[in-house]
Amino acid sequence: MIGISKLYCGQVEPSDALRYGRDSGKLPSQLLQFSRDKKPVIVWNMTQRCNLRCVHCYAHAVEVEGTDPINTVQAKAMIDDLAAYGAPVMLFSGGEPLARKDLVELASHATGKGMRAVISTNGTLITKEKARELKAVGLSYVGISLDGLEEVHDRFRGVPGAFKKALEGIANCQAEGLKVGLRFTMNKRNVSEIPGIFKLLKDLNVPRACFYHLVYSGRGSELVREDLNHTETRQVLDLIMDETRSLFDAGHPKEILTVDNHADGPYVWMRLAREDPRRAEEVLALLQYNEGNNSGRGIGCISWDGKVHADQFWREHVFGNVLDRPFSGIWDDPTIELLHKLKDKKRYVGGRCAKCRFLNICGGNFRARAEAVYGDVWAQDPACYLTDEEIS
Repeated sequence: MIGISKLYCGQVEPSDALRYGRDSGKLPSQLLQFSRDKKPVIVWNMTQRCNLRCVHCYAHAVEVEGTDPINTVQAKAMIDDLAAYGAPVMLFSGGEPLARKDLVELASHATGKGMRAVISTNGTLITKEKARELKAVGLSYVGISLDGLEEVHDRFRGVPGAFKKALEGIANCQAEGLKVGLRFTMNKRNVSEIPGIFKLLKDLNVPRACFYHLVYSGRGSELVREDLNHTETRQVLDLIMDETRSLFDAGHPKEILTVDNHADGPYVWMRLAREDPRRAEEVLALLQYNEGNNSGRGIGCISWDGKVHADQFWREHVFGNVLDRPFSGIWDDPTIELLHKLKDKKRYVGGRCAKCRFLNICGGNFRARAEAVYGDVWAQDPACYLTDEEIS
């Protein structure tokens, strides 16, 4: 994650991370990306079931009715292991996590073990009662996915009325005092909706939004032609910075992040170097704390069937299964070659990444995209939009 508001608008200073000691167990969630120990945030795709049919679903979601391979008892044992291991955050995702009747019970179990619990949802199933239950168990955050305003969103989600139901979910969370934010996956079909998303943040008083770059995975792999080209990506980053600054200067500061393309960090720094050299120096320090992409190190994924992956998008590689072996035993096993190398991937990346001056603050970007396009885990990320002159 690249904190546009944190970096570009100065909402976080280098000293903010330092004063907490930079240990993941001590840092508040908004500073977790700057942790030193990189204990993994765990994305658990707790079900493959979903009530929508999104065209860019990385989970290849199935019908909402059915059962899940990991039951409640097994899930609690998994959470116990993660908590003891020191994983600071449990992100309950899917499919649609609210398709599971035990979501609230499992979120409560995670918070009871000292973890922060958050959910990633389409928002359509968050009734007033469900929002009240989630607040009661200490849920930290609800991320609700939108792909644009009503017409575009409903077309992406494959179900008429999904947009209005998502807005109802947002309102129900806000009524209970639950922190709620928006998640937006950028591509050619919806990039024109970004100004509308910023207006929605202001009008609905939503404090946070994450703008995701497209990762070629799941049904999203079929959208590879829909990904923004390098020029378009640079333009959209400038747009996001401009919109973020506009709200900040108008007295409506929002937490704005971009996700899944760590070239965004150097791009923000280069713009600040032109506009505010003093701030640019501070941003460089924060980016060095961040260390770029953390798939297989600072983030891990457990699938609905218990399989362990480096992140929620990259399912081509399975490192083990929590139904057979605890996550803690899998994650630090030096005999799992790829997982072991991902802990220090700067030593192994090739192509433009290997000679890039920003490697220490980007971390080689997304290995999933490199493998999808070049068939080589260690190839350069094709979505890096920085020029040869900029990286040399």
